[in-house]
Amino acid sequence: MEHVLQYIDDHADEFIARLQELCRQPSIAAQNVGMEETATMVAELLRRIGAEVRLVSTPGYPVVYAQIAGPPGGKTLGFYNHYDVQPPEPLELWKSDPFAAEIRDGHIYARGVADNKANLVSRICAVEAYQRVKGSLPVTVKFIAEGEEEIGSVNLKTFARQNAELIACDGLIWESGYKNHGGQPVSSLGLKGILYVELHAHGANSDAHSANAAVLPSAVWRLVWALNTLKGPDERVLIPGFYDNVRPATDAEVRLLEEMPLDEEAWKSSLGIDSFVLGLTGMPLKEKYLLQPTCNLCGFGAGYTGEGLKTVLPNTAMCKIDFRLVPDQDPFKILDGLRSHLDDQGFGDIEIKLVDADWAQRTDPGDPLVKAVVAAAKRVYAKPPVVVPTMAGSGPGYTLCGELGIPSAGAGTGYYDSKAHAPNENIRIADYIEGIKHIAVLLEEFARV
Repeated sequence: MEHVLQYIDDHADEFIARLQELCRQPSIAAQNVGMEETATMVAELLRRIGAEVRLVSTPGYPVVYAQIAGPPGGKTLGFYNHYDVQPPEPLELWKSDPFAAEIRDGHIYARGVADNKANLVSRICAVEAYQRVKGSLPVTVKFIAEGEEEIGSVNLKTFARQNAELIACDGLIWESGYKNHGGQPVSSLGLKGILYVELHAHGANSDAHSANAAVLPSAVWRLVWALNTLKGPDERVLIPGFYDNVRPATDAEVRLLEEMPLDEEAWKSSLGIDSFVLGLTGMPLKEKYLLQPTCNLCGFGAGYTGEGLKTVLPNTAMCKIDFRLVPDQDPFKILDGLRSHLDDQGFGDIEIKLVDADWAQRTDPGDPLVKAVVAAAKRVYAKPPVVVPTMAGSGPGYTLCGELGIPSAGAGTGYYDSKAHAPNENIRIADYIEGIKHIAVLLEEFARV
């Protein structure tokens, strides 16, 4: 492998330029900016390394699928990524154009560089390096790059169910991975599920003068009172049956949490807070963060919020809620439970709109894929890797992996301050090059586990 790693070092400038080129192409799914152009660009990057590529149409943006055959009867390793990015606003907070991919002080700054273009390009470069030096790959590789992850992967479920044979593999490297505050690479073995809903309350048929609040129903208070029934001050969700199917953590998952370093003071300092909810620390904090479900109020809209005074009784109010779910929680049963709970509490008039729903997905820490990811990381990185049972966030892990019985693990090029989804998103160039090396070594490790 020394020659493969040397090839990566020798071609580092080329690999950096390749990433900059992709980052300079806007691909904002929420605004339909540059999506077809970016899909074509990703397809071309894959064709340049000898992959058989197809653009699979969806009702939204195409899925880029590619494959390079390995030895007959050998293993197959999949890579999941997305080529869409978040909108760059607020633009005034960026120190350089979000699509300039400017290099400063050893960092590349660009919208989407951390989430998710550097991970995508690093994997393409790793496969190229291995082939150029070794002549052929030790495993078959498959690339799946969608264009709708940042808007909820709205068409990926249909793609997966119609193309299970294309996705089939012995293990899949998820889109994400990063270095923590201590410089250790972190690999996550799953994602939480999600139930995302809107609640809508209605009062009179139009806004009214607030003097009428004495006798007219208030949509805003109605919604506030309804929300107050969903979660208590102890952070417990009050929907009956919400916790009934929560799968207990395995002994192996508990050990991973015990071994997981967490600089609580640095985390609190970066967020400007004095303590976590309920004063949690240590293992209870880790368990609540990664292994327990949540009920979060994402946004609230009602009435007049502009400058000055406007005395008004709003006739409508709405809020957005996300429930992060853990294995064995059925998002659709939770949705039914939410409806029944509101009805039982006297809020049958509160309208529920389903926005998104997906199951949690988690991989066994003892799976061969995990062993290969860890072994490869130990050969590349100066510090030992950290493996965590799941990410705190959600994604289409169940769609691509859980439903098809495919193990997954994360690996990537970001770091704790990459500012994904925020102004001045960035990665460190040194991490990017190491990330390429990690994937190159992983190809060989996975072939023999």
